[in-house]
Amino acid sequence: MPAYFVAVRAATHDPEQMKIYSEKAEKSAGRLHPIPLALYGRLRHTDGEPVDGAVIFTFEAAEAWYDGPEYQEAVVHRLRGAAYRTFIIQGVEGG
Repeated sequence: MPAYFVAVRAATHDPEQMKIYSEKAEKSAGRLHPIPLALYGRLRHTDGEPVDGAVIFTFEAAEAWYDGPEYQEAVVHRLRGAAYRTFIIQGVEGG
């Protein structure tokens, strides 16, 4: 069953840390073949606090990827570089 990794960025504090994060995160996910559904595209704020950007990826092993050592090495740079809220949500079969 597919799962979706959603990352909502509130603000960037350190672009250099985000560059390191992007490189490491991309490397950590490469062999799992995530499919990007949204990548910091145009936003229309409808409710709640405005956000700086968001991404949505789908892949079968989202939890294994997030919990894995390669991504855990990358995520520290995201935490240093920006304020995010992230979550993994289970998709629906055939959806």
